[in-house]
Amino acid sequence: MTSPFHILGDSGAPILIVADHASNAVPDGIDLGVPPALMHEHVALDIGVAEVAELLVRRGGCCAILGGVSRLVIDYNREPDAAGLVPVHSDGHHVEGNGTADVADRLLRFYDPYHAQVERLAGQAHRPFILSLHSFTPGLRSRPEEARPWEIGILYNEDDRAARIAIPLLSAAGLVVGDQQPYSGKLLNASMNRHAEAHGRPYLGVEMRQDLVSDAAGQARFAEILGPVLEQCRKSLA
Repeated sequence: MTSPFHILGDSGAPILIVADHASNAVPDGIDLGVPPALMHEHVALDIGVAEVAELLVRRGGCCAILGGVSRLVIDYNREPDAAGLVPVHSDGHHVEGNGTADVADRLLRFYDPYHAQVERLAGQAHRPFILSLHSFTPGLRSRPEEARPWEIGILYNEDDRAARIAIPLLSAAGLVVGDQQPYSGKLLNASMNRHAEAHGRPYLGVEMRQDLVSDAAGQARFAEILGPVLEQCRKSLA
């Protein structure tokens, strides 16, 4: 049976990593109707996120909750009534099996348990600092003309406290940083709107460029850069 989430590390750690799109798993009984190779591309999961999250946990001071199913099964970073919650199209690909999906069943089996667990972890008495960890493709099939030069993006909705701390630190570490790039957190921030901003909990929304975290060396580099930045954000906003 496919779990809706996986937890790494000690839940009492001062930093909580939330990785909505860490998995490309498709539970038994669900046929998405897409080529198997597609499940290893960005439409199915955030490449590199699970590995960077695990490295951060190993560094110490972090707990992580990783989404346990592919974003093509159900997208944890969408409101439960959003049109793209169970996507029928994604970056030019048709997800045929989702045309007749039982959305209520997927909410009950995967989405609701995942978000209940995120809330339990985020709402602990020690008030962990939250890292929302995602990755973005360097190019979209549906928008080949769009340049994406940023190596890391920082996203937020109304609460930019951690962003203002992190952006200069990440720039100083040698990264090309996007502020609300490659897209805006005012549009794509559902999980953090729900579990962080709605409660005044400090958080940092991070998007890593996938070609830079697709191998072990790149994953290690980003974990080494992010670790001290997270600690600085946590201390500053405690």
